[in-house]
Amino acid sequence: MRQLLIILIALGFQFVNAQSPTITTVILVRHAEKGTDDLKDPELSEVGKQRAQRLAQVLQETHVDAIYSTPYKRTRNTVTPLAEAKGLSIATYDPSKKEEIDQLLQKFAGGTIVVAGHSNTVPGFANYLTGKTEFQNFDDSDYDNLLVVTVVQKGKLAKTVWLTY
Repeated sequence: MRQLLIILIALGFQFVNAQSPTITTVILVRHAEKGTDDLKDPELSEVGKQRAQRLAQVLQETHVDAIYSTPYKRTRNTVTPLAEAKGLSIATYDPSKKEEIDQLLQKFAGGTIVVAGHSNTVPGFANYLTGKTEFQNFDDSDYDNLLVVTVVQKGKLAKTVWLTY
């Protein structure tokens, strides 16, 4: 009788674990302050380099499975210190291609992804994940936003925590 009870409890735990939702965390960050060396694809300014280091410090205790950036120097350089600290490479994504966002969610389901974008792409990315339109483009002088989006089901079950760093 005791063995049967233990088996039923073990099966119950397996059922509960099988029914647990998969939660994917997407950390969205706008690139740090940009320099004035190139109008189309500038490097980070000195202040921006310091902010990129601060991002790595803020996320130093956070497990990160992947890091994505748009193909611009300012976004890549914003997450480079983090990538180096975590021993990860930086993959490129196109924020205008929603299927790429869907692929990220599928590939890293249950994990944590850091995504660097722009003042006009990070809010849209968050809105796409949550299925709401609560985020507007960031001001051009606003570089310290960090949106942490936990996604159970894209567009329906997602929650955002808005931080600054």
